Amino acid sequence: MFDIDISRILSLLTYDPTSPMIFSSGIFLFLFLGFSLIYCILHKADTARIIFVTLFSYYFYYKSSGIYFLLLAIVTISDFYIARAIAKALPTPAASPSAPVPGASPSGSSATVPDASPSGSYLKPRLLVALSLLIDLSLLAYFKYTNFFGSLIFHDWHNLDIFLPVGVSFFTFQSLSYTIDVYRGNIRPLDRLLDYAFYVSFFPQLVAGPIVRARDFIPQIRRPLLITNRMIGNGIFLIIAGLFKKAVISDYISVNFVERVFDQPTLYSGIENLLAVYGYTLQIYCDFSGYSDMAIGIALLLGFEFPKNFDNPYKSSSITEFWRRWHISLSSWLKDYLYISLGGNRHGKFRQYLNLIITMLLGGLWHGASLNFILWGGIHGIILAFDKMWHSLCPSLSPLPQKRKAATTPNASPSVTSSPAPVPDASPSGTPSSTHCPLSIKVISSLITFHIVASLWVLFRASTFQIASDVFTQIFTAFHPAVLGQWLSSYWPVALLMALGYTLHFLPSTWCNHTRRSVSQLPLPLQAILLVIVIWIVIQVKSSDVQPFIYFQF
Repeated sequence: MFDIDISRILSLLTYDPTSPMIFSSGIFLFLFLGFSLIYCILHKADTARIIFVTLFSYYFYYKSSGIYFLLLAIVTISDFYIARAIAKALPTPAASPSAPVPGASPSGSSATVPDASPSGSYLKPRLLVALSLLIDLSLLAYFKYTNFFGSLIFHDWHNLDIFLPVGVSFFTFQSLSYTIDVYRGNIRPLDRLLDYAFYVSFFPQLVAGPIVRARDFIPQIRRPLLITNRMIGNGIFLIIAGLFKKAVISDYISVNFVERVFDQPTLYSGIENLLAVYGYTLQIYCDFSGYSDMAIGIALLLGFEFPKNFDNPYKSSSITEFWRRWHISLSSWLKDYLYISLGGNRHGKFRQYLNLIITMLLGGLWHGASLNFILWGGIHGIILAFDKMWHSLCPSLSPLPQKRKAATTPNASPSVTSSPAPVPDASPSGTPSSTHCPLSIKVISSLITFHIVASLWVLFRASTFQIASDVFTQIFTAFHPAVLGQWLSSYWPVALLMALGYTLHFLPSTWCNHTRRSVSQLPLPLQAILLVIVIWIVIQVKSSDVQPFIYFQF
């Protein structure tokens, strides 16, 4: 009666290296509908629900990276048992994951690690943390950096055929933060391997973040499942917004303009290269923040809350503020586990600036095994150091927000308040706490900051340093502004989407919040209609192939 092609169905359900499963793909939307039905049935059966979600998460990762889902299992099992061993070896009991520790930072990481006592009571825990670092970073180094360092060390190096599992940098960093937090006494290790596997593999944020801290997520695992109308409304709004940003704006301007210019920049005039830089600046934001929006939205529909990962970063008036607004989960991770571990600002200004530069150099290397990424991170680090220096010398002329006084956090230890992060303090609303900088200086600073960030994205996007050099050469030596009219005529859909994307980004936050509340308060059938409309728009404008998320390569 029904002509069902079983082989076609099986091919869709098995791993295809040319088509990893992503949120904006039809296969994911189809599977998520079935997943949601079973999830609702199991809403009161905690353990069965956790097992089901964990298995689906592993299947999701299998559809992204094939057999390398075993890598996820290795990291999970090793860090689970290492963390338990660390807790047993510590001279004082670890804290509950659901309650803050006196002296811990709000993000869940203490500003200092425990000092070793004369008896060496911290030697074993430190060795265990080192073991966790060795296992996780060795796996990361092999898959991501073998060919890079091999080519730097050996002149006759032949690149090995090494597959890079999707999102390996994200789940290794997330798992590492767990063992380090147990060592620092910020959380108590879990008793169930199942719960930890659920935390590390939770599919909405598994392959491209946000990097969710254990102390934020673990208390949500076993609590009674409660999905409010507010969570459903906000979740649907974020999915709609993320899908539109990724599959409509980002993918279209990428395939139809940006890729062409960055493949052969010398074939295009300087103004076209500049427009491609602006295009990629918008593309990477819409791509990555679109993924984060969908991840946070899907998690809300499942009853879990993630922290915000983007906060209108191109509105920033300094590089420091940019890194407070861009990829917040990674910025705070680098702050808590690298910058502060290097000493923060506890050893004078020079060490603070050096620590900032080292942190950003390693942050650049985290993004990719390329000298372009290292240079990109290093320049960001130098500008961050300059920001701090300028702020300390001329605070009234600096666009940096003024830091909150230590009195606002009476329970914080001196080590926390005296160790500022690479990003400045923010008020609970996510806006700078205060500033005395004149509006005109802020506007000029915002324009300068935007163009610095956009210029550095060239190093991030270009496949080689020569490509990056060609882009800048064309902009500064062959600008030809008369070509603009031709470009607008030939690429008017790209120009329209770029104008729309930047307009939406720079709208006042109050407008965006009002829109979110309005959509989230609509009746569920109307929200479903909105989602269907966005999916229809995606189908109309999408390219022939589903475009992977940019951060899948990291």
